[in-house]
Amino acid sequence: MDVHVQGGPAEPFLGARNLFSTEYDLERPVTVRIKEDPDERTRVSHDDHGHRLTISRQAATSAVARELALHEFAHMHHYEQGHPSHTQSTEEAIYLALPGRSVERRKLIHCYQIANHMKDVYADDVWMAMAPGDKLVGLLESSLAAAVADRPADPPAWERVDAAPPRHEWPLEPATRLTAASDPEITAVNAAFALALCERHDLVEDDHRLYDLAHAAAHDATDVNLAEFKRHFASLSPDPDESEFRKALVDVTRAYATANGGAAAD
Repeated sequence: MDVHVQGGPAEPFLGARNLFSTEYDLERPVTVRIKEDPDERTRVSHDDHGHRLTISRQAATSAVARELALHEFAHMHHYEQGHPSHTQSTEEAIYLALPGRSVERRKLIHCYQIANHMKDVYADDVWMAMAPGDKLVGLLESSLAAAVADRPADPPAWERVDAAPPRHEWPLEPATRLTAASDPEITAVNAAFALALCERHDLVEDDHRLYDLAHAAAHDATDVNLAEFKRHFASLSPDPDESEFRKALVDVTRAYATANGGAAAD
């Protein structure tokens, strides 16, 4: 594996490379760009010449830097191998799940986040076989605790849009919210994802605080069935074909977008 780090400490990324390369290899070189902006989200892009990982200095120097790098290397591996989770179009899944429907813009935006969760499940399946997931549990717990504490006093207001706008409008840009707090419904889905991931890899005991936080998140979003969404994530086939993964993505998209009549005939 060829990894180049720009703008910050190389050790976490080279350490992750050394560990990852004991089991897998990447055909294309990886460029890691560390940005000073603490709000810079960890993101990956790909082209014919290589992979690019952009990450904030705060994340690159955190206690979970190596695990974040392993996670992103796993995404790159799936991209190179053409894994169904990384080739399936989320836009296509939305068209298949919600034909002729109108949906709140926030729900369409959240469908992309849910699709990313499904990609993350398969990325984590790769690297968790190499390194302990304890630090990931702490990250999931702190993120969920912050979202639950940030829930709005009143339901947020969003506009509704066609579920199938002209294709040039995809991906949708976020709409303006009337409240600044976290959205209870996607927080509940995020909680289901966190539990599913931990249970899939036996990372927590039944009395872990993550379950209390998930219960609180579910209480704030009564239209979201926490157990149903946990099942969607936890039961993903370890080695799906394209048809199997497409069906799973369509099913979870429909379940979220139509919760409590969230989608109605246009």
